[in-house]
Amino acid sequence: MKAWFNGALCQADAIIVSAADRGLLLGDGLFETILARNRKPLRLDRHLARLVDGAGVIGLAIPPVDLAGAVMETLAANDLVDASLRLTVTRGVGPRGVLPPSPCCPTMLITAAPLAPPPSPAFCIVARTTRRNEHSPLSSIKSLNYLDGILARQEAQRAGADDAILLNTAGFVAEATAANLFVVRNGEILTPPVREGALPGIARETSLSIDDLMAADVLFMSGSLSLRAIARLNDRLLPGAGEEVIAELASRLAIPSVFHP
Repeated sequence: MKAWFNGALCQADAIIVSAADRGLLLGDGLFETILARNRKPLRLDRHLARLVDGAGVIGLAIPPVDLAGAVMETLAANDLVDASLRLTVTRGVGPRGVLPPSPCCPTMLITAAPLAPPPSPAFCIVARTTRRNEHSPLSSIKSLNYLDGILARQEAQRAGADDAILLNTAGFVAEATAANLFVVRNGEILTPPVREGALPGIARETSLSIDDLMAADVLFMSGSLSLRAIARLNDRLLPGAGEEVIAELASRLAIPSVFHP
């Protein structure tokens, strides 16, 4: 596969990242995952806007590069029709220590892969090992530090589950380990607000508790690449009612979706 690295296309397996890169050493950077359908990246302007917003939060100046063009170039170079693209930006090389260098020279990488089939409906648990810190500015950006999600996903794996729902420090629902969480109740789609520690997404409605999840008609997770129904949460099996709401949303967004078998 070919990747775009610091302004040029090259073989992905030939890329060399400096041992002093702050993204590697400190998780000092951001990323976006972008869905491409029929050779076209979807909602690219919104992804790039979120990247710029996140860069502002961490004080990282994005170089004046045509990132939209670079994404298209990467997609075309790999001759992919439907694909998953990842845009990664780190603060680049710096000296030892926490404080970023000034000025900095960001490392920029775009990779592409064939779009995988949407996963089957999920068995989820509510994570107990970790919680989202809704007070942290990092809770609203896609930083390279995903350790909360990693720990929660490992907990889910130990329980024989596919994914975990993360609560915040106040006990309200935030999101899944790598996706936004949505509740369908009485034909209405509800999702946690950003203030609860969720990443900015399509819509925000109301604070949700575990009881709200247990009372839902349908639960589903939404990432950049697919919508995934939740078939079981802890010990509760969820009914199939309301799937037409998810199907309509998936169709409008051109996102693959999978429901109960």
